[in-house]
Amino acid sequence: MASVLIDKLLEACVKQGASDIHITVGQPPVFRLHGRMRKLETKVLEPDDTVSLMKSIAPERCQRELQEMGTSDFGFAFGDKARFRVSIFKQRGNIAMVLRQIPNDMLTPEQLGLPEVVTKMVMRPRGLILVTGPTGSGKSTSLASLVNYLNERVDHHIITIEDPIEFFHYHKRSTVNQREIGVDTPSFSEAIRRALRQDPDVILVGEMRDLETIEAAISAAETGHVVFATLHTNSAQGTINRIIDAFPGNLQDQIRTQLSTTLIGVLAQTLLPKIGGGRVAAFETLVVTPAVGNLIRENKTFRINSAIQTGAKFGMQLLDDNLFDLWISEQVEMEDVLSKAHDPDALARRIATARRQMLDLEDPMLPDDDEVMEEEAE
Repeated sequence: MASVLIDKLLEACVKQGASDIHITVGQPPVFRLHGRMRKLETKVLEPDDTVSLMKSIAPERCQRELQEMGTSDFGFAFGDKARFRVSIFKQRGNIAMVLRQIPNDMLTPEQLGLPEVVTKMVMRPRGLILVTGPTGSGKSTSLASLVNYLNERVDHHIITIEDPIEFFHYHKRSTVNQREIGVDTPSFSEAIRRALRQDPDVILVGEMRDLETIEAAISAAETGHVVFATLHTNSAQGTINRIIDAFPGNLQDQIRTQLSTTLIGVLAQTLLPKIGGGRVAAFETLVVTPAVGNLIRENKTFRINSAIQTGAKFGMQLLDDNLFDLWISEQVEMEDVLSKAHDPDALARRIATARRQMLDLEDPMLPDDDEVMEEEAE
């Protein structure tokens, strides 16, 4: 019974383009569609329902981990239609789960709207590239797209270290080996250290969760590899501070120096509901130029935002500027833009000014415009 029900749910999820399925006791299954939660019009789930749904898809080892730890994560394929990343967990003594859909079709960086400079960064021979943002902001999708971009263009050895494996990569021009935490290797830091003996060109680190992993990723980038990694930070400036703050005080100077030479760039992203359906990503892009490298080394990270502001010619952009562009091009609503902004007050003022200018242009009878016209005539 449960396997029939789970198949129906997965089928509907893929068909409707939902990003997540939420299953918990006391309500029907819920889809997240274009960022909004939608309850399905089916029966309310009882404790037995959620247990049998979980058992119909969770591997034995994950069911054991759920009993011992209260939670477990795994990935699985729904035929050739899609893959799902699943988190099963206990709440109020009952079983609940969330399934995140991972599309089978790999989108290109252009289709995702990734800044052009990012595809240039990934072609560099060595260094650290960080893709950051809150949970569910599309980091995995961006990274998978960049790995695929490399896979189609260069003959590299790419090693991915993930928990769990999300997008499947096939060998194209590159050889791709994907290692899953808990299945193929015990931890991120251990896998990175081992990877250095496996002749890699590119290493993708699913998440820099702890000091050991951050250290291992930085030294891998220093020793002549391209390392992609993700962090749950919201801005480029915040990302660099987070990494430095992870180290004890006596090591921070050394880490600043290492970062200033190994970091290639930071892409901070967030997802917004798009007018007319679907979602669109907004990006903050930091390219580590020699000037930015100096700011990191000299502990002047508070100046990074103004470096981004003046670094447009290098492909840099602040998140709030990108959000403003999305609003101006009528892709997203003002409320959604302001909810994601780093400085919502400043952005609201900027939008208000732009609105006034638009109204002035639409209504040439306003006195301001008449005065301007007279001045121009003179």
